[in-house]
Amino acid sequence: MSTFTVLGASGFIGRHLVEHLAQRGLAGFSPERSAELHQRHLGSVIYCIGLTADFRSRPLETVEAHVTKLSELLKGCDFDSLLYLSSARVYRGHEGEAREDDPVQVNPLQDDHIYNISKLMGESLSLNCGRPARVARLSAVYGSDYGSENFLSRIIREAITKKKILLETALDSQRDYISVNDVVETLIKIAVGGRERIYNVASGQSVSHLELTNAISEITGCQVEVKEHAPKLSFPPIDISRIRNEFGFQPARILDELKGLVDSYRRRIESHG
Repeated sequence: MSTFTVLGASGFIGRHLVEHLAQRGLAGFSPERSAELHQRHLGSVIYCIGLTADFRSRPLETVEAHVTKLSELLKGCDFDSLLYLSSARVYRGHEGEAREDDPVQVNPLQDDHIYNISKLMGESLSLNCGRPARVARLSAVYGSDYGSENFLSRIIREAITKKKILLETALDSQRDYISVNDVVETLIKIAVGGRERIYNVASGQSVSHLELTNAISEITGCQVEVKEHAPKLSFPPIDISRIRNEFGFQPARILDELKGLVDSYRRRIESHG
């Protein structure tokens, strides 16, 4: 098996991916972003470089991370295969269950669509560069991402430190959540020998803000408030039959793992004052 090169190893998913490769005894290379890669054979590349919660305020950096760095890699580097990490956010506004081969829609007039547009550009570059490449569209990944400003990390910290969660989106908003442990194991399988070009990497189960905050409230005793006229933010259910059929994928459920996740955040907050 060739060496894995993880680009974006300082990020949440990249960091866990590097740790998982080491635990499995697989050779891994995780260069700094400024490292010179043109003179080195990179083996199986997993491209984890990306922005998440702050992409609205950093549009140029978003495009650089999702597209420009990728273009430089494709033009000048030697590798066996590439797995580009995209996002299930590209399905926002999709009618019905979202499958990998379904067309997706974007609107350049909406500021938050720059994320989707740049991810889709990265997908297109990868899949049409004439070299072995695959795409993984990830749903909302959860785990020990303590400093993140993503939705789940933020509300867990609020529940512990403020004893109150303030929601800016409606209680009937919903998303698909997947454990980072399920993600990294599946990414390795796809990178090694995935038969398809695009994979949804998700749990296949949507969870509402109401379900999530009720569960966190039971665990922490916090109160839950919703801003007046908070909009509903929902993503379509995500079809995972492709990874289930090919890899026997059986994901964990966020509501089953929530207590352990909250406890890990509490220990982290207490140990850091």
